[in-house]
Amino acid sequence: MYVTGWLIAIIAFIVLEAVTYQLVSVWFVIGSLGGLAAAALGASFGVQIAVFVILSALMLAVLRPLSMKLLKPKGLKTNVDGLIGGDVLITENVSNIEGTGKGKINGMTWTVRSESGEDIPENSVATVSRIEGVKLIVTKK
Repeated sequence: MYVTGWLIAIIAFIVLEAVTYQLVSVWFVIGSLGGLAAAALGASFGVQIAVFVILSALMLAVLRPLSMKLLKPKGLKTNVDGLIGGDVLITENVSNIEGTGKGKINGMTWTVRSESGEDIPENSVATVSRIEGVKLIVTKK
C-alpha cells in the first residue's frame, strides 16, 4: 500500500515549504493529498501519480498567480516617501546647470535639484516633488 509513501511526501513538502518561505512546495502538498486519497480508495500507483501531477499542476497554475498577487507588496515604501510634499529649507543655492544645491528637511541634509530647472536661492523654502536616488527634486514656493 502506498499510503505511507504519500504521508512521507506530504511531510517532506510541508518541511520544504516551512524552510523556504516562498510558496515553493505547497502545491505539491495538495497534490500529495490527492495521491493519498487515491491510494486510500485503492487506485493503482499510476492513477495515484496522475492525480498527484494533475492536482499539483492545477494548483500551481490557478492559485500561484493569485497568491503572488495577494502576498507580494505593490511597491516597497520607505521612510523617505514621507518627505514628498514636505518643505525643505535650501541651505546652498540650487543650480541644475552648475550641479549645486543642498537642503535640509527633518534635520537631514540632502542634495537638491530644481524640478523646473530654475535656480533657487539659499535660505528659501521649496517643496519636495519627488526623490531620485539620493536627490530631492523640489519646486520653488
